[in-house]
Amino acid sequence: MSLLYVVASYLALGALAGTLAGLFGIGGGLIIVPVLIFSFGIQGVSPEVAAHLAVGTSLATIVFTSISSIRSHHSRGAVRWDVFRPMAVGIVMGAILGAWTASLLSGPVLELVIGVFVILVAIKMLLGAEPKPGRDVPGSTGLATAGGGIGWASAIFGIGGGTLTVPFLSWCNVRMQSAVGTSAACGLPIAVAGALGNVGTGWNHAALPEYSLGFIYLPAMLGIIATSVVFAKVGAALAHRLNAQVLKRVFAVFLMVVGLRFLLS
Repeated sequence: MSLLYVVASYLALGALAGTLAGLFGIGGGLIIVPVLIFSFGIQGVSPEVAAHLAVGTSLATIVFTSISSIRSHHSRGAVRWDVFRPMAVGIVMGAILGAWTASLLSGPVLELVIGVFVILVAIKMLLGAEPKPGRDVPGSTGLATAGGGIGWASAIFGIGGGTLTVPFLSWCNVRMQSAVGTSAACGLPIAVAGALGNVGTGWNHAALPEYSLGFIYLPAMLGIIATSVVFAKVGAALAHRLNAQVLKRVFAVFLMVVGLRFLLS
């Protein structure tokens, strides 16, 4: 694979991930992780660390993507900071635990887990299965507990948590625009804690390629960040104008294909 192709693919991936981050509040990880795993395979990265490297790199890029997305949603008054603060406490602890949990899994097993998760998300999107508001926003302890679970799972899958945070907040009677905006804010502590956890768990691993910082591949991180930060603003603006349900179904079909590819391989 030529250097030019590698750079171009990371820039394109960053643009797509950034748009999705702003549009759906999902942090872009659902796209970044599978594409990076495939890309690392083409580059000859060891299967032992390819999935871990994709997860860690995804979380590192989401740090920057989420900052841009947060600013865009905050300017529209769509972030519930009163909900975010207690959730962030649990998120940080959960994300660190999630990074450690992922490090205990072999590369192929982690890929299988990610594939199953991607398929479940695709099915949920295709069916439009969104939880109906069934309760009020819980207190600080309840939000911190929910944040811990979301942080743990998100760090394993390399996502910003929107796939889990948005349904949870919708169930708690938070209006959709605020659920998406608050989810984007929650993506920052998930990404920071998860990325740092992956630096520590992958430090000096023998199978890592050159230019890796633990389970973070720096060339991919920098290429994705270069475009994702800009396109996160585009996605946030589109979220307030386009029919998100139609876009989600198209995205779901893509995820289904990606998830099946993991399982069949």
